[in-house]
Amino acid sequence: MKSIKEILYCLSLPLAILLIMAFKAFADDKKLANIKSCNADKSFAVVELFTSEGCWSCPPADELIRKLEKDNQNKKLFIMALHVDYWDHQGWRDRFSNSKFTERQKQYATWMNLSTLYTPQMVINGKTEMVGSETGKVLQAIQSAMLETHHENLRLKVEQKEGRNIQVSYISTSKAKNTDILIALVQKHASSQVSAGENAGKALSHVQVVRELQSRSIKTQDSFSFRLPDPSNQWEIIAFEQDKKSGEIIDATSIGL
Repeated sequence: MKSIKEILYCLSLPLAILLIMAFKAFADDKKLANIKSCNADKSFAVVELFTSEGCWSCPPADELIRKLEKDNQNKKLFIMALHVDYWDHQGWRDRFSNSKFTERQKQYATWMNLSTLYTPQMVINGKTEMVGSETGKVLQAIQSAMLETHHENLRLKVEQKEGRNIQVSYISTSKAKNTDILIALVQKHASSQVSAGENAGKALSHVQVVRELQSRSIKTQDSFSFRLPDPSNQWEIIAFEQDKKSGEIIDATSIGL
């Protein structure tokens, strides 16, 4: 028969775990509040999530960026979910997946000297990477990015063309050399009912889904053409300037459609 001391010790273990979890949740909420209250006039954070509907560990990361998108009050948090295609052979083809997004993740692996690709992976401002579902690390990286000061060099303009076609023009005053301008067509919200693979039977909700990503060397001004897959959805254009050698993102802006 256990002594009272042993029983109290056993009871204290779950309590200790609950206290640790509560403290962690409080710390994460505090980081979210700090991000929302940042003076973001000359700071930003570009958040790229490499994810897949075929990956069982990705939904928590998708949920994290959903919370970030919902609380994005300062509008200098640029969130993009890029669905890679190397999970598509597991029985479920992610309709948002694109081999170009896989190639972009491979480029980050080269820039950051990583030996493998994985999901969910979060990349902040092209400089820092971590597991996309590790809330504390993600929020800390975003908070650190928001403390940096950057010059605002990009201006965007969107024009509606015939049918679903749009033209995105930019003007840049950047003095940086050896950089690219990247422009993403982002679907604000989406959902899927997954019937096979690791997430079989799950209804998945997504935010900030990149449907197309174009890039070329930056100029003083230039324009890109896009075709909206579905005009009835909400769309956003995110543009950013990225160093070709290091991968660091040095400026970013966005415009809603």
